[in-house]
Amino acid sequence: MKTGQAWRVGMGDMQVFPGPRHRPPMKRPMWIIVLVSLVTVFLICAYMYPPQSSGACYVFSSRGCEVISNWLPPTPAREFTDEELASRAVIRDILNTPAIQSESSKIAFMFLTPGSLPFEKLWDKFFYGHEDKFSVYVHASKEKPIHVSGHFANRDIHSDQVIWGKISMVDAERRLLAYALQDPANQHFVLLSDSCVPLHNFDYIYNYLMHTNISFVDCFQDPGPHGNGRYSEHMLPEIEKKDFRKGAQVYFMLDGNDARNVAYMGYSMRIYCSEDSYLDK
Repeated sequence: MKTGQAWRVGMGDMQVFPGPRHRPPMKRPMWIIVLVSLVTVFLICAYMYPPQSSGACYVFSSRGCEVISNWLPPTPAREFTDEELASRAVIRDILNTPAIQSESSKIAFMFLTPGSLPFEKLWDKFFYGHEDKFSVYVHASKEKPIHVSGHFANRDIHSDQVIWGKISMVDAERRLLAYALQDPANQHFVLLSDSCVPLHNFDYIYNYLMHTNISFVDCFQDPGPHGNGRYSEHMLPEIEKKDFRKGAQVYFMLDGNDARNVAYMGYSMRIYCSEDSYLDK
């Protein structure tokens, strides 16, 4: 019978392992920290100062630009000056193809008034049922009008003080035209005062204007000093002497081409018309 031998572990049988080496402390990956810091700063700047140009949107992504733009508050609307409005109308006329009469063509009714319109309820009945065939613009020179018709609600344009017979009245008329010309569907333009009322129903006036290419202006040739005598050669080339007329501005009906011409003119009259001239005539 074999007997197992008991082994006693002695000091001689023990193996001495070397202790852990003393290593210097591990260096921090500084380049990773710097990279993360730069990316963080970049993202913060992109959030606080989003890209404003289309080129920056190509660098990031158009979707990113849209998301960032949604975070920002809406840009406050700026009122255009009379010159800017007239220039926008003329440039649009040059760049666009000639307007074609269609079922969507509209008439722009432009009201020049010191305040509220006394016959607004009558005009409301006139417009009722034809909302897709007209536009309304109101220039109130003295006080903000109180509207009783939904057809006139939110149709007030930027208005300045108007003095009868002065260039301010011409500016107001041109301002109305410039606003109306922003809508390419407006093909005919009617200037009205606060005392004007319709004498026919809407269909009669709409069909009459849409089937004619004539502008209607109350004017006449006056050879005297208060007529042609007020003409100045400085008005050339926009206004020739043979085309110089005197008339009332209280109402007119223009087609699109004449409306653009009137909206863009006025600088020569402002500078060269004499003080005794009633510039609105």
